[in-house]
Amino acid sequence: KIQNWNKEGYDKVTWTTDVETHPPWLRFHLGISRWELYNRKDPNLAQLTHYLATQHILGSVQKKGGTQLKLLISFPNYGQALLKPMKQTRHAETDVNLFYFSDFERHNAEIAAFHLDRLLGFNRIPPVVGRLINVTTEIKEITTDRRLSKTFFTSPAGNVCFYGQCEYYCSVEHPVCGQPHMLEVSLATMLPDLTIAPRRSWRSPWRRSYSRTKLAQWEKDPAYCDTVKQTPPYNQGTRLVDLIDMAVLDFLMSNMDRHHYETFEQFGNNTFLLHLDNGRAFGRHSQDEPSILAPLQQCCRIRRSTFLRLRLLSLPDFRLSDIMRESLTQDPLSRVAPLLSEPHLSALDRRLAKVLQVVQTCQEKHDDVIYNDIEGHDQGPRSAVTA
Repeated sequence: KIQNWNKEGYDKVTWTTDVETHPPWLRFHLGISRWELYNRKDPNLAQLTHYLATQHILGSVQKKGGTQLKLLISFPNYGQALLKPMKQTRHAETDVNLFYFSDFERHNAEIAAFHLDRLLGFNRIPPVVGRLINVTTEIKEITTDRRLSKTFFTSPAGNVCFYGQCEYYCSVEHPVCGQPHMLEVSLATMLPDLTIAPRRSWRSPWRRSYSRTKLAQWEKDPAYCDTVKQTPPYNQGTRLVDLIDMAVLDFLMSNMDRHHYETFEQFGNNTFLLHLDNGRAFGRHSQDEPSILAPLQQCCRIRRSTFLRLRLLSLPDFRLSDIMRESLTQDPLSRVAPLLSEPHLSALDRRLAKVLQVVQTCQEKHDDVIYNDIEGHDQGPRSAVTA
């Protein structure tokens, strides 16, 4: 089947069933499997990140939903990306008096989370890349979003700023400003449209209370995991160890804001969890948050493949901080400044050692800590788009 579109501003394209005719974003969509968003050896991954970093921006509107400012970016060949702007410097640590649910989101955290997720072998975060954009020509002058347009102004320092409309930090007191026009942002690949590949949102059993005074049940009950293990879909399949994978990722990058997760409906309950929305990660390097590891500590279960990867990344020749530093140099924004400061990279090694210590403690008490996932699995439907 051939599709021809020729809307104003968009490229005249002809797509056929031949993969070679597809733009990188479409190849990414068609490559999603039951087990991961992308294959680590897929050459399209490099093409996709290059595409995000270099494509001409055709449109910019504010994306609805969520608590903080984010924009939906359109490209001439019908691709889209989710933009999160730079709100603070890479070195700025989260104020110790701020609650986890009231912190700024960080553009560099979204980028670093993608790289960390990939290095851990999860491949569950849509590709993210950093980019310098012109606030004036690539947002203000081309947006069709009137509500967004009304929030632009020139600061006393002569910088072009805007603040949009959202629940938190969308005010003239919390503007996003260019220098005077250029702004660092993260661009995340959009997932297939919900009409094509519906997703289900799941409330995390280890969701925090999001209250200044109340504790969640898991914070009060050391045997909480016994209840979770008896509750569908955690009572069978890989869902529990999938959740523990996510907890390990969140602990390494100190992300306390994991209240929900999503899965593709097409694949049912036996599929991977999407690790979306990581902007509140990498807020503090000077301290760790052990409560993030509660799923691992309380359930004492971990995938064999995850455990082996963690042990590998703890060895001197494959140290996580060194691998992350090298990986992040591939991002365009690394030319401006390192995407993670050295204290944040050192924190990764420190936290990794703590994860392995928790596993060791579990193994001293239980015999069934390691869930063997390496012997093979049923491939099932190949793609969330075509299945």
